[in-house]
Amino acid sequence: MNDSTSRKTLSLKPKAGAASPETADGERRKRSGARARQAAMQERAQHARGEAPAPEAPEARSSERRPARPAARDERPGAPRAERAGRGERTEKTDRAGRPGRPGRPERAVRLGQSERPNRAERGRPAGDRPVRARDADRRGPADRPSRPRQESGRLREPETVAAAARPFPDEDADAHPRIQRRPRTPRTPRVAETFHVFAPCPHGLEEALSLELLALGYENVTAGRAGCRFQADWTGILRANLYSRLATRILVQVAQADVHTEDDILELARRTEWERWFGPDDSLRVDTSAIHSPMRSLQYCNLRAKDGICDRLREREGARPDIDTVRPDARVHLFLDERQATLYLDVSGESLFKRGWRLDKGEAPLRENLAAGLLALSGWAPDAPLLDPFCGSGTILIEAAWIALGVPPGIWRPFGFERLRPHDARLWRNLKEDARAHIAPRLEQPLVGGDVNPAAIEAARANIDRAHLSPDTIRFEVCDARRLPPPADAGWIVTNPPYGERLGDHDAELWPQWATQLKQHYGGWQLNIITSDLDLPGQLRLKARRRHPLHNGALDCRLFQFDLVSAGYRDR
Repeated sequence: MNDSTSRKTLSLKPKAGAASPETADGERRKRSGARARQAAMQERAQHARGEAPAPEAPEARSSERRPARPAARDERPGAPRAERAGRGERTEKTDRAGRPGRPGRPERAVRLGQSERPNRAERGRPAGDRPVRARDADRRGPADRPSRPRQESGRLREPETVAAAARPFPDEDADAHPRIQRRPRTPRTPRVAETFHVFAPCPHGLEEALSLELLALGYENVTAGRAGCRFQADWTGILRANLYSRLATRILVQVAQADVHTEDDILELARRTEWERWFGPDDSLRVDTSAIHSPMRSLQYCNLRAKDGICDRLREREGARPDIDTVRPDARVHLFLDERQATLYLDVSGESLFKRGWRLDKGEAPLRENLAAGLLALSGWAPDAPLLDPFCGSGTILIEAAWIALGVPPGIWRPFGFERLRPHDARLWRNLKEDARAHIAPRLEQPLVGGDVNPAAIEAARANIDRAHLSPDTIRFEVCDARRLPPPADAGWIVTNPPYGERLGDHDAELWPQWATQLKQHYGGWQLNIITSDLDLPGQLRLKARRRHPLHNGALDCRLFQFDLVSAGYRDR
């Protein structure tokens, strides 16, 4: 092979020979590497304090010949942490990968043709005449490097981090290097929940009882109106109203209201409302309209204009119109008209709230569940008192009383319309129901008794008990005539919906006088409450009502008569 051909080989760095502390001409030995940088920083720190650099001990000068020791720690226990961190930045010789070099072993060159040996062109030159390469300049001490321009303060230009680490005290030069100030934490402003105006309709005559119920549930600004109550609540309060209200028929959330003069005004009002917030074109829709003293001629046409406005809004915003479903819609909207205004409500209940989900066998004269709960509220019955219904039918009044006494929320076992709306929070709703179930009592302390002469009605009542998630011994049902039914306790309440009109028939004309005799002889101290559409019933019982409450059982105009029974007669209080 030709010797003149230059080849790049991987060579080992030769071990440096031991050098004397002083050179031949008496100059100070030149140092390089991490030890040189550490000494330079110490000198700059002393210069900043205005101290003269201490003479270097022979042991320190000869330390270059010793193997590299572990990272030097600050001997002064009270030295600032920043100074110790700055001076302990790199105290060992490290390879190019950042690993500490092993003492006593030569380092390998990492690039081909860049060994520590001088090349052929430099072999003949003296050591001082050789050109200084960048790599060699890094290994030499500060004395070998070219001098840098100094600042006016006499301090070397250096990176901010090195200068800060070299300062012995952090308080010096505070203007040039401001300290970090700790500011006190300001409490985060709590998120204010959106408040909605809500209307809860109920049967006529239960408005005052409903307002008391809503106040007991913790709602504010409750106002009793015609066939319902108005109040304000956030979204969680709306869910709780659906879950706990026993008297309301629905929960309607107001979404828009404006003065209207023609049917086209209803169209524009519906078009301006943000329906996309609640449902979309993939959800089915139903619109209902009711009015009181409205100047509009056709409620059906008003209903159509409101529906068109909703569909136009969703088509403009989301590109499609929702389908109309009058049986099981995903979203229900109610339009209410009065003398000058139109109000749009979003029905968040879905099916009416009196549908608890347990009654399938209704009997001959069904009584709605919220009306049955209203009778118990108006009668003054306490949940810890005995209760009797001698004309129980399918057991609606007694099952409602059992749920009230046990603390079972009326909406715990049924679905709701808000579960299909866009803002529904399934976790929040699940937590509300779990909290409600945790407060249900295990059993009743006082007897609940029901009787009826119809065996089929008693069978239907027992089936309803099972669907209401009640144990069979919660309510005692008996096939018995009310004229021979003994009292289950010394005192209590009788709340009943007796037969009247076509249900009574001509063959039971003596029912009322005979039953009144049974009551006077065996039920002294009991409270009697009867709902009926027969306004002459108190005269047939030969009893005088203490109070009358006007009520509506569906389309029937009824009264709730209240009597105080005494032994061997009746005394008006």
